Amino acid sequence: MEITSKQLRQKWLNFYTERGHVDIGAVSLIGDGTTGVMFNVAGMQPLMPYLLGQKHPKGKRLCNVQGCVRTIDIDEVGDESHCTFFEMMGNWSLGDYFKKEKTAWTFELLTKEFGLDKNKICATVFKGDKNVPRDDETANYLLQLGIKRQNIFFQGKDDNWWELEGTVNTPCGPDNEWFYPLVDEKCSENCDINCKCKRYVEIGNDVYMQYEKLEGENYRALTNKNVDTGFGFERMLMFLNGLTDVYKTDLFAEVISFIEKQIGQKYDDNEQITRSMRIIADHTRTSVMLIGDINGILPSNVGAGYILRRIMRRAIRHAKKIGLDSDKLINIASIFIDEVYAEAYPLMKEKKEFIVSSFKAEIEKFAKTIETGNKEFEKLANGIERKIEFMRSKDSNYDESVDRVISGKAAFRLYDTYGFPIEMTIEMAQEKGLKVDEEGFKIAFKQHQDLAKNASEKAKSGLASHGEIETKFHTATHLLNSALKKVVGASSHQMGSNINSERLRFDFACDHKLSKEEIAQVEKIVNGWIEQGIEVTKQEMKKEDAVKIGAEHQFIDRYPDIVFVYTIGDASKEICTGPHVQNTRELGHFKIIKEEASSSGVRRIKAILN
Repeated sequence: MEITSKQLRQKWLNFYTERGHVDIGAVSLIGDGTTGVMFNVAGMQPLMPYLLGQKHPKGKRLCNVQGCVRTIDIDEVGDESHCTFFEMMGNWSLGDYFKKEKTAWTFELLTKEFGLDKNKICATVFKGDKNVPRDDETANYLLQLGIKRQNIFFQGKDDNWWELEGTVNTPCGPDNEWFYPLVDEKCSENCDINCKCKRYVEIGNDVYMQYEKLEGENYRALTNKNVDTGFGFERMLMFLNGLTDVYKTDLFAEVISFIEKQIGQKYDDNEQITRSMRIIADHTRTSVMLIGDINGILPSNVGAGYILRRIMRRAIRHAKKIGLDSDKLINIASIFIDEVYAEAYPLMKEKKEFIVSSFKAEIEKFAKTIETGNKEFEKLANGIERKIEFMRSKDSNYDESVDRVISGKAAFRLYDTYGFPIEMTIEMAQEKGLKVDEEGFKIAFKQHQDLAKNASEKAKSGLASHGEIETKFHTATHLLNSALKKVVGASSHQMGSNINSERLRFDFACDHKLSKEEIAQVEKIVNGWIEQGIEVTKQEMKKEDAVKIGAEHQFIDRYPDIVFVYTIGDASKEICTGPHVQNTRELGHFKIIKEEASSSGVRRIKAILN
C-alpha cells in the first residue's frame, strides 16, 4: 500500500487510542536531567521509570510517536537507511493487558490497517534456556491468529530477550519480533528471516516483561507484567511504500528535489553525490529538530552543542562538496519546518526565526575557517603523497601504508586552530585514502587540557585524595550537577571538577553568569536532597546498559565496557569511579561560595559543606 508520513503517524495513534491508550505525545529530544543522557536515543527511554514500577500519571495504556537522536553510527549516514534523527512508534501496557491482546492487535494492525498478507508474515519468539522456559504462549497465540507454523522461528537470548544486563530486581522478558519479505522469491530453499540476502525486513517488536531478574542468572514471575512495543517510523514508511531507500519517502522527497534543482544533478546519477545529498538532508533535519526542540540547544564546543555543531558543519562541508551554496541549507531547514513537520511538531513553526538565524550564524562562523582549514588539510595530504612518491622511487619494497597517516598533532591543530572536529578530519582523510592517528590526537588534546585547565588534578574523579571530606565533596558534585540541569537547563553538564579537603570546584556548560536567584535555587535543591537522607547505591554493568537506564555520561565511547553506576534516589544517576558516601545526610549543609567564568561557554562553581 502507499501511505504518506502524516497518514502513518495518524493511523498508529488512532489505532491504539481506539483501544483505550492515551497518546502521551513526544518528550524533548534533549536529556532533561532525569535520564542523564545527552539525547533521547530510544522510544522506550522516557518510559523506563514506569516500566520499572513507577505509576504513570496518564494510566496503564499509553502510546505515542517519539523522536530520537542517535549519533553512535553517524559514519553510516549516507547509505539508504541510516538517520541521526528518527522516530519510534510505541505503545505500552503497564500491568494491564498482555500477550493475547498484544499479538492480536499487532496482527490486526499489520493485516487490516497496513494490508500485509498474513501468509507472508513471519515472527520470532524466545526458544528458552536452562533458566527460563520457551515462550510457547506467544507462539500459540500467533498460530491461532493465522500465522503459518513454518513462519514462526524460535531463537535465543541474543535475538529474542530483553533485560538490563548487570542489574538485579529489574523487569525482563522475551520479545516477539515481526518480519515481512520484501520480495516473494527465495534466494535458496533455506531462505528465511535469518538469511543474509536481506529478503526479510524486521518491521517491529513486542517485548513482554514478565520476569524479575534475580541474583545468579535466576528469574521469577512478575505479578504486574508490562508490554513495550516499538516500530520504527521511517523504516515502516519506507517498507509500506515498497521502497528500500528512506530518502525516497515523502519525509525527504521535497528536500532531495530542491537539492537536485540547485546543483543540476539527479539523486541516483552518482554514488558520491547521492551520499552527500543524504547527509545534507539528514543532518539538516536533525539540526532543525535539536534547535527547535522545547529544550532547544545551540551549536557550541561542549556537550550536546558540540554534537550539533559537528552535524551542522558536516552538512555544510557536503554542501560545498557537491556545489550547493551553504546558504541553501536555510531553504532546506524551512522545508522541514513548513512542510514536512508542521503538523507533528508545531513548536518548530513558532521557533522558525530562531532556527533560521541559528543556521545563518553557524554557516557564517564556519565559512570563516573552512577555507583556510581546507587549504591546511590539502597541504597535509599533498605532503604525505609527495613523501610516498619519493619513498617509492627509492625503495621498490616500500610499504606506503605506514606513512599514509595524518599525525595526531596535525589533526589537533586542525581542530584547535581551524575548528575542524576530529570526526571531520577522519572523514576527509578517508576520502583521500589516508588515516588519522586518533590516539595521537587524544594525547595532543589531553596535553592541551592539562595546560589549559590543570586537568591532571581530575585523575581520580576530580579528587585530590580519597579522604572522608573529599568523598563527601565528590557526592555533592553529583547533586550539584543534577541541580544545575533543573535550574540552568538540560544543556548544562559537567565539564570538569577538582576537589580538595577545603572545597569542591565544579565546571559546567553554561552561556551566562548565574543570577543570585539561580544560585539560591541550586543551593535549595541540593540541600533538599541532602535533608531527605537518600541512600547512594552502586551497580556494575555494561556501559550500553548504563545508557539504557539513563546514567549520566559524556563521550560514552571513552568508557570501558564494564562501568559503575552510582544512583542517588531520583536525584542523580551517573557513570562514575567513586568514591561516595552511603547516605546524603552525611554531607551536612551545601553552600556556594563563588560562581565565575572558566572559559568560553563554561562557568565554574566553588562550594563548601558545613
